[in-house]
Amino acid sequence: MLDTLDKWVVHVNNHFIERLPSLDSPIRTIGGVEAKKPEFIDGVSARSARKAMPSDRMVRALAETFGTLSDPTRVRIISALAGEELCVFDLARLLGLSGSAVSHQLRLLRGQRLVKYRKEGKIAFYSLDDDHIRNLMEECIKHVTVE
Repeated sequence: MLDTLDKWVVHVNNHFIERLPSLDSPIRTIGGVEAKKPEFIDGVSARSARKAMPSDRMVRALAETFGTLSDPTRVRIISALAGEELCVFDLARLLGLSGSAVSHQLRLLRGQRLVKYRKEGKIAFYSLDDDHIRNLMEECIKHVTVE
């Protein structure tokens, strides 16, 4: 029974699969009698987990968002913008970076809809795109500070 689970784990760790395995057990013959080979130890829980999982498209979008947030400089920018709307110049001074370095990071954050900007003359003021980003950061901070 566990050989199917072992193959599933190998495939997941090596990224060989692109789709989830079927929850329906394949039929095999044992001594001329058809028998189903279980795919999971707890099929009910597996079905419930499958229903709760986001779509492949959503998983890719989430992975891209978390990938964008995986850079320490971008985390610092998000943290600074969680409290205040700031221009590129002020962000650069605050973080000890060049304006072009901050602009590059803001472009990536804007591409993932994590920050937005408004123009006042020639100056662009950046803020978090919405409260979800602030909440996400707060939850992540709670997570990493819990022992």
